[in-house]
Amino acid sequence: MSKMNLKHAAPVIFAFLMLFALASCSKTGVKDPTSLRGGETRPTLSPLSYTGTTAVAYQAAREIPEILDSLYCYCECAKHSGHKSLLSCYVDEHAVNCDICIDEALMAYDLHKQGKDVVAIREAVDARYSRGQHR
Repeated sequence: MSKMNLKHAAPVIFAFLMLFALASCSKTGVKDPTSLRGGETRPTLSPLSYTGTTAVAYQAAREIPEILDSLYCYCECAKHSGHKSLLSCYVDEHAVNCDICIDEALMAYDLHKQGKDVVAIREAVDARYSRGQHR
């Protein structure tokens, strides 16, 4: 290849390499949203057993279990109760006495109703709760 052809080919090769590099990355680093799942398989408790926002949160868990199972619970129940995800808080009565669990579930439910996907919901919940901004 002559110097003239190489001079013109270099920008094309550079652009191709940049496109290839960008195509191999995703914004969230998660290619498959199902890989986010915590693996909770037990059924949630009935929202009819509760009142107020607690009942709404348990109803949300019933309606969007795959989303809550994709969220980390920032009350740290994975450490002290062995929970797999936020959904685990709703298969027992843990969420009844935990404002963090209730607030996270209600936030996820509202975002879901706005049409957000599980990746966007997880990013929003993590952004709000990961730095202790929920207090």
